[in-house]
Amino acid sequence: MKRFWIFAIVLFWISSSGAADAPPIPHIGVVSSSGDPRSPGPFIDAFRQKLRDLGYAEGKNVALDLRFAEGKLDRVPSLVEELARQNVSALVVSSMPAIRAAKRATSAVPVIMLITVDPVATGIIASLSRPGGNITGITSLNRDLRREAIDLLREAAPSAARIGVLWNTEGRASASALKDYEALASTRKVQFQSLEVRGAAPDLEGAFQAAAKGRAEALIVVGNPALSRHLKKIADMALERRLPSISERGGYTAVGGLMDYSADYVENFRRLAVYVDKVLKGAKPGDLAIEKSTFHLAMNLKTAQQLGLSIPQAMQKRADKVIR
Repeated sequence: MKRFWIFAIVLFWISSSGAADAPPIPHIGVVSSSGDPRSPGPFIDAFRQKLRDLGYAEGKNVALDLRFAEGKLDRVPSLVEELARQNVSALVVSSMPAIRAAKRATSAVPVIMLITVDPVATGIIASLSRPGGNITGITSLNRDLRREAIDLLREAAPSAARIGVLWNTEGRASASALKDYEALASTRKVQFQSLEVRGAAPDLEGAFQAAAKGRAEALIVVGNPALSRHLKKIADMALERRLPSISERGGYTAVGGLMDYSADYVENFRRLAVYVDKVLKGAKPGDLAIEKSTFHLAMNLKTAQQLGLSIPQAMQKRADKVIR
């Protein structure tokens, strides 16, 4: 009996010692500008799935600390700062307010970003090949996307010479959108009308009334976390007013929009998980080159038919997704 108790005590000591010596699992902070806790969305799902593919199991060898701004961009900086104070193992951010907040908040925590403007010109990193500091990730340059989006819209609706640009006035990235389009006006022989909305509950009715008053013949929906939560309503209103439209955010055609031309965000979030894996294995963010995003074209031929548009076959073949 005495031997049994000695054995039990030794076994307990060994197991307790092992548990005490076990290193804490890494915590990955993720700030989503548009999702919410009840419905994180396809981008977070893709990120999680890729981590699983790479051998990570939540609660066992990794923990995810998710923060959701729910389209309220003014909440983003405080969410980023909260995670930075917790000294997470890596911080994943995908909007300009979040990226700028991360740069201000920490120079120690590795930051993995998805950015839609030139990260060198905006002073976020030193160079694409060697970012330096604690920030790396993926860039999907909006100026390239916007140039091609205009051409796609004009190809689908050749007679549209006055185009409304629906954008949210909150955030520097959104503010640059109209400038990007206006810079292309003369070479594309079109005029752009600014359709401004604000906040998480944008006045879309007012924007479409302004479009009608300004005689807009087509519509571009700028990619913005707040606007992305209202794509179905925007698509319905554009169709009701017979405006051919294209969105900078994916998923627009799935809810009835004519076209979307966007960075492949699902794939980009998978690639962000790969960066996280490299950082957790010891890579320095400043040594990891910035990768470029690919763009994805989708179109809805049902909507085109309702608008009386005939989408060229060559254009249909270029699309990554066609809803018939």
